[in-house]
Amino acid sequence: MSIIDPRTGNPLTADPADTGNAQNAQAGTERPSVAPEDVIIELNANNIQQVLEASMQVPVLLGAYSPSDSACSTLVTLLEKLAVDYAGAFLLAKLDITANPEIAGQLGVRSVPDVKLVSQGGLVDGFQGALPEKEVREWLNRYFPAPGDAPPSPEEQAEEALTAGDAPAAREIYQSLVSQYPEHYAYQVGLAKALVAEGRGEDARSVLDNLPPEERDAAPARGVRASIEFSEQALSSDEIAALGNRTDSDAQYQRALRQVADGQYDAGLEALLALMKQDRAYNDDAARKTLLQVFDALGADHPLTVTYRRKLFALLY
Repeated sequence: MSIIDPRTGNPLTADPADTGNAQNAQAGTERPSVAPEDVIIELNANNIQQVLEASMQVPVLLGAYSPSDSACSTLVTLLEKLAVDYAGAFLLAKLDITANPEIAGQLGVRSVPDVKLVSQGGLVDGFQGALPEKEVREWLNRYFPAPGDAPPSPEEQAEEALTAGDAPAAREIYQSLVSQYPEHYAYQVGLAKALVAEGRGEDARSVLDNLPPEERDAAPARGVRASIEFSEQALSSDEIAALGNRTDSDAQYQRALRQVADGQYDAGLEALLALMKQDRAYNDDAARKTLLQVFDALGADHPLTVTYRRKLFALLY
């Protein structure tokens, strides 16, 4: 369903048949800055009709919450921030279901937090639960151009910190996310990954062990466990240096394992593949087994996994 902005006459969503994406086309468009009171409304019996009428002119995001629920508080704070970030692309109408149970019933709110997008007086889409900022932004961007100056999400900040080698900063971000979204298990896996990068393998393993079984056995958690094992198995940098110019299979394998443990996956995978070609029988096919562990650590869709799985297949068959 396409939402039309009556102020411009332009669609806020792409035509489903179009391969383009509205937010990609319009990302970076400057919007005037707005004050919170310009775009945020507390919904009640006195103004609900006016709010629904306002949806004929501009989309309205209805956020139903309970003030006593911590998950609701987290999401409402986020929605208030996003309403300002999106600078009038939509109005945020907050509904306290404790104070307004009849309105909640009329709007079909069954549990909170509950978010509904209303346009032209009708329901367009919605979601339930305290989704993290990245997911809420992705949902909003189906309908509205993304703010051109949007700051990186906490998840993106954590990944940037890891890439830059600042594992403590990444850990702090993930710890904050875990406290806000305790049932969003990807953050716990991210926390474990940051702990591994800090050299705290046992702490990381403890985080993973406390996940529900289905999450504990899923690919992301298995990948972090593999990283812990690489770190525990690999020789130290000093021990690698002590290998000198040795080119035997064991030296090649130990260098490759150290590269993998240090996150130099491309070089490590290439070295393991070369060892397979040279000495397939080394240590009971250790090079191939380690390659598979690295694939698990990176994930099936990672470009290096795709590339080196293809190379491994060509070598074997």
